[in-house]
Amino acid sequence: MPRVLILSTTTGYQLRSFGDAAERTGIELMFATDRCHQLDDPWRDAAVAVRFHEEDASLDAIVAAARARPLDGVIAVGDRPVVLAARAAATLGLRGNPPEAAAASINKSLFKRELARAGLPVPWFFQASVDAHVSADPRVRYPCVIKPLGLSGSRGVIRANTPAELDAAAARVRALLSRKDVRAIRSGVEDSILLEGFISGREFAVEGVMTAGALQTFAVFDKPDPLDGPFFEETIYVTPSTLDRSTHDAVVAHVASAAAALGLSNGPIHAECRVSADAIYILEIAARPIGGLCSKVLRFDGIEHTPAASLEDVLLRHAVGQEISAIVRERAVAGVMMIPIPRKGTLKFVHGIDRAAAVPGIDEVQITAKIDQLLEPLPEAASYLGFIFARGSQAGEVVRSLKAAHAQLLFEIAAPIQVM
Repeated sequence: MPRVLILSTTTGYQLRSFGDAAERTGIELMFATDRCHQLDDPWRDAAVAVRFHEEDASLDAIVAAARARPLDGVIAVGDRPVVLAARAAATLGLRGNPPEAAAASINKSLFKRELARAGLPVPWFFQASVDAHVSADPRVRYPCVIKPLGLSGSRGVIRANTPAELDAAAARVRALLSRKDVRAIRSGVEDSILLEGFISGREFAVEGVMTAGALQTFAVFDKPDPLDGPFFEETIYVTPSTLDRSTHDAVVAHVASAAAALGLSNGPIHAECRVSADAIYILEIAARPIGGLCSKVLRFDGIEHTPAASLEDVLLRHAVGQEISAIVRERAVAGVMMIPIPRKGTLKFVHGIDRAAAVPGIDEVQITAKIDQLLEPLPEAASYLGFIFARGSQAGEVVRSLKAAHAQLLFEIAAPIQVM
């Protein structure tokens, strides 16, 4: 039985999806996490204890585990494990990305330098200390975006239109980066920020996989809600995209060029881009699959005896070297809403789940936040309230279903207690 190592910072719903896929595909999973004390052991197998900020020792632990249980593939779930996953693959002689390419994919400054070196469009940008008085820097032009160098997604990403707004945004980012939970990540760039020009235009996402340096695209997602700031909370993804064929192909070509510029060669990728009036800008390419439960929006044809296969079904096959070029996404229009957190406070109850699930076109409503969990909205947020999934024959129909279902949900959130 082939065996795949899954590296992740924590357990969760996405890893259970890999567990379900492993059972269907006849692939055994080995799990490595830096939160082993929280592991509920869904595969009844001991996890390899790793610390992503201690790569050498963690790599030694993985290699030792692989001697007893040889590995056939490696997959990183989330941004934090991608470098260790690349190093493990290289050391064990498995399909993966060069470690330096993986490192560039999770460092916003390195990423933009590699794209600029390859001649791809990038906005002006520069790296600075989190304590720098950036509004006084002559390189800043407005509107601009400030973001932490080492946090993923939209966490800490803020648009500023004036020096006063930039000062306020910088103070907010500084406070975020000083928090204990952020310092505990130990990414090595906790004290660095990136300033860059704001790019106007529509935003899209691309999901795919690299095989020997070639991109196979699974889906191009529209993001129908405008993402113009001051924060950049992603809510709805819908595929297939409504882009015209010429622009669609250009987006895919730019993602492939950006992946090549980084040196990504083997494994899943998730890319974000903006189509502006003058160019297509690649905002990021993550060397891992789409996050959270969003992968459930994707279903695939072309796997024998597995109708409506999951993304995890496909990625596990790819990780062990199986041929996946004939596997394609289903023809139906599908969408997901990442339910935003409206305000800071403690979640007390969720009303209307059954009503939301009954909206025509809705496949599933899953609330992932826990009762009595402390919630924070962007730009501090690191999670969502949950996910809504819908299917239909047209993109507009799917978007309307998602928004109608969301309108049925009512969240009781208690205000945080003020400490005097």
